[in-house]
Amino acid sequence: MSVHHAQVRWDADRDDLRAHTVELAGQTLLASSAPEFGGNPEKADPEEMFVASLSSCHMLWFLALARAERVRVASYEDEPEGTMDGTRFTRVVLRPRVAFDGDPDGEQIRSLHHRAHERCFIANTVSCLVDVEPQR
Repeated sequence: MSVHHAQVRWDADRDDLRAHTVELAGQTLLASSAPEFGGNPEKADPEEMFVASLSSCHMLWFLALARAERVRVASYEDEPEGTMDGTRFTRVVLRPRVAFDGDPDGEQIRSLHHRAHERCFIANTVSCLVDVEPQR
């Protein structure tokens, strides 16, 4: 069992009544609500953070599994996208682009993504669909 913490503090001002900060691991992230709910588009919103957390979890598992199999990852990028029906997330799509040192076969790469998805704590917790669509 593990316990995880964050600190969220409302810092509203006249220009952004939804302004707040999210503190994680000694770092402060300026946040607001999503623009469609009246928030500041220059600040992170909870929906973006949710989508990013799924992507980050998948990436960290992928890298750990690749390292265990001695598959050398040169770079990893993702541009995940979450879709909401107005009241809840219905789907999040991860689109990782991974470059390798060497040339692992396609089946090994598919297996790494599959196993990373199976192990991601966050993907295993949420009720919406989480799809992984590796990019080239």
